[in-house]
Amino acid sequence: MKILVTGGAGFIGSHLSERLLHDGHEVICVDNYFTGSKKNILHLLDNPRFELIRHDTTMPLYLEVDQIYNLACPASPVHYQENPVRTIKMGTVAMVNMLGLAKRCGARILQASTSEVYGDPEEHPQKESYWGHVNPIGPRSCYDEGKRVAESLMIAYHTQSQVDIRIARIFNTYGSRMALNDGRVLTNFVPNALQGKPLVIYGNGNQTRSFCYIDDMVRGLIRLMNTERVTTPVNLGNPEEISINDLANTVKRLTHSRSRIEHKPALGDDPKQRRPDIALATKKLGWKPTTTLEEGLPKMIEYFQNAL
Repeated sequence: MKILVTGGAGFIGSHLSERLLHDGHEVICVDNYFTGSKKNILHLLDNPRFELIRHDTTMPLYLEVDQIYNLACPASPVHYQENPVRTIKMGTVAMVNMLGLAKRCGARILQASTSEVYGDPEEHPQKESYWGHVNPIGPRSCYDEGKRVAESLMIAYHTQSQVDIRIARIFNTYGSRMALNDGRVLTNFVPNALQGKPLVIYGNGNQTRSFCYIDDMVRGLIRLMNTERVTTPVNLGNPEEISINDLANTVKRLTHSRSRIEHKPALGDDPKQRRPDIALATKKLGWKPTTTLEEGLPKMIEYFQNAL
């Protein structure tokens, strides 16, 4: 097939593009390099089935494709709070453009949504049926609400125009090609541990997260895209839950670091707990992650050692 990957030079997008090429497809990678990097896809440029277009999807795009993976959007608080208006546009204006393209081409479209649609959840673990607990005017709202609107637009286009949709609610994902300035917890912890710098924890560190290795996530996205009649949101993540305190100590142990751990005031609207219920993905897609944190983290650490 001919497949469009927006945000294809980003962390998840570059791994997805690589896998789709490996599976024999043609890939059109679209990125404006706001958070993506050309170095992530340099090794793909010589592939005759790979095409790279520098483009901002808040502007219309006219192509002929069979599938669209819409991954274009800054995903870390550092980046999406840098330009909140642009972030909201990715969930609204850009989403309308991509849905319009899917409608015109008759293409199936997958939206990379997020566990952030659940906000600071009052239900644990989070099922797809949970509506969330989101502050619409908080510091994270440009991202949270942008993704929630994007899901609404997907459902509206499906209901009104029969666009073939898939919605992946992605939980924390990690691995190689994450940016050093990403600002998420593992991209803070790992480089600092390798350099002997303090590992900074915001709040008391009892808040929990669940981390999915990139290979598992890419496999889940492709499985969702190619499973028939799954038009409601599906959680993709690893239900292996860990506190931030335990995560810091795990990173220290695996990097053999003597970095000290520092605590700073909690960030605004930071969720206290986050763990996906993946029963739907297991039932409908036959998917579940297979890489534990103890197996995946050393691979990420090796990447950052080389990057540093």
